[in-house]
Amino acid sequence: MNARTLAPIGHHIAGQIRPGASGRQQDVTNPATGAVTGQVALASSAEVDAAVAAAQAAFPAWADTSPLRRARILFKFLELLNQHRDELARLITAEHGKVFTDAQGEVTRGIEIVEFATGIPQLLKGDYTEQVSTGMDNWTMRQPLGVVAGITPFNFPVMVPMWMFPVAIACGNTFVLKPSPLDPSPSLRMAELLKQAGLPDGVFNVVQGDKGAVDALLAHPDLKAVSFVGSTPVANSIYETGARHGKRVQALGGAKNHMVVMPDADLDQAVDGLIGAAYGSAGERCMAISVAVLVGDVAEKIMPKLVERTKALKVLDGMNLAAEMGPIVTEAARLRITGYIEHGAKEGAKLLVDGRGFAGAKAGAGCEQGFWLGGTLFDHVTPEMKIYKEEIFGPVLSCVRVPDFASAVQLINDHEFGNGVSCYTRDGNAAREFARRIQVGMVGINVPIPVPMAWHGFGGWKKSLFGDMHAYGEEGVRFYTKQKSVMQRWPESIGKGAEFAMPTSK
Repeated sequence: MNARTLAPIGHHIAGQIRPGASGRQQDVTNPATGAVTGQVALASSAEVDAAVAAAQAAFPAWADTSPLRRARILFKFLELLNQHRDELARLITAEHGKVFTDAQGEVTRGIEIVEFATGIPQLLKGDYTEQVSTGMDNWTMRQPLGVVAGITPFNFPVMVPMWMFPVAIACGNTFVLKPSPLDPSPSLRMAELLKQAGLPDGVFNVVQGDKGAVDALLAHPDLKAVSFVGSTPVANSIYETGARHGKRVQALGGAKNHMVVMPDADLDQAVDGLIGAAYGSAGERCMAISVAVLVGDVAEKIMPKLVERTKALKVLDGMNLAAEMGPIVTEAARLRITGYIEHGAKEGAKLLVDGRGFAGAKAGAGCEQGFWLGGTLFDHVTPEMKIYKEEIFGPVLSCVRVPDFASAVQLINDHEFGNGVSCYTRDGNAAREFARRIQVGMVGINVPIPVPMAWHGFGGWKKSLFGDMHAYGEEGVRFYTKQKSVMQRWPESIGKGAEFAMPTSK
């Protein structure tokens, strides 16, 4: 079908699907075939204004809605999400390319945030102190900010938005989502399910778009806060621009996640962890393990296993239930990743498995078209190399050899990113010291991808996070609310005469 005949993918504003009015569009493709499956509208500043205006109009009534009534709508949304879990997963696979089972897992992790947000009546409870001074009481309350926005990446078009909007709207805010134009359809389906759950029009809006829409959101005077997930350079820019415009900003950036394999580790478990965490979702995860730190003599034992497993990866169309890894999201991304592989080889890293030689297209495996790449494995990578320093965001695993535990910790702490890290060991003291000394926000002990559960919050350190609060969990509640303190007394308890000294407890 000619791309020009495809129905455009529009916006969701004030409870209605709206076609794009800017005249600008971008192709949406199926990464497994390379075929254009749709065209997404790219919002103008006027369309961003319309979405923010709809959210602003809906805010007073929604903020006055009791937390329990908000929670009941989220409970209904939760029920609908569970009913349509596989439908959302299929939308993810069709536009992102990740394998269907991985997409199902993404939806599940998003659902967990909704489950957390249904507890908002408890989460919004303030503190109360009776008799802070004679005849005077003091209490605190948390109130919503107003209109808030989420700017989300292509790699988790369901889960990452759900890190944001369930907590934000549960707290009484109204929300504008700007998803990635690479996989825009899941955002519209979530908007439809929210409406079906009874969410009032205007509380949740979707504007499709590119940098123009982002810039318009950041500069909008009625927007109070922005959450962002993406690369570090963009996260830094979002943080600085949003803060300059007086907004509260939470910007999660890039990563270079390490897994330390100690000599006492169960090597088969470590290999399983490395293969799944490095090549799952084609490495297009901010929590993907991209560096194996091999301590002491473990390298000689584990490398043959890693080579064998990397070569045996089942790289197939994501809807094939036997698939372990699907295609890369776009041809541009595939070319960027192959450029890193070429650079690593030139710098002297030992290329043990070259994903550029992916044989699926030649083997009649249904991968003749699309944006395909196999798993890549490097050994003898050093900290000076580009493939070690920079985030590749693809199925490339670099192995670094270090002599001891202290060297492994120092190597990781010296890196500019501090998103996630893992250590495989049987030694309880080594595990304890690793968790204490490592300068990374999310730590796994024999857990390869330590994404925190919904009630704990997600966020890295160093150049992996710009802002003061992590995503979701209780930190998310704090991010989307402002605290108010109230001190109260009644005329019968007030003494006569003006007081000119600083008030103190009496």
